[in-house]
Amino acid sequence: MTDEAAETPPGPAGPLALGLVRTPTGHAGVDAHLARLADADHLAADGHVEVYEDVHRGLREALSALDAPPVPGPYENRS
Repeated sequence: MTDEAAETPPGPAGPLALGLVRTPTGHAGVDAHLARLADADHLAADGHVEVYEDVHRGLREALSALDAPPVPGPYENRS
């Protein structure tokens, strides 16, 4: 190794996956949004915000849908 190589610190490492295990929730829509978090594994930190905001928006919509009144089916509104 030359003296110049010894004095030059290595550059920053590229993005690394965190290796987090995502446990399925049993709700297909929620699981799809949580799976999207894996997209952030291969991005630099400044790219995470877009993914996190997208996942947050989708999870918030799924949660809000639970509070929505059920829509009657075509034959449920008989008089």
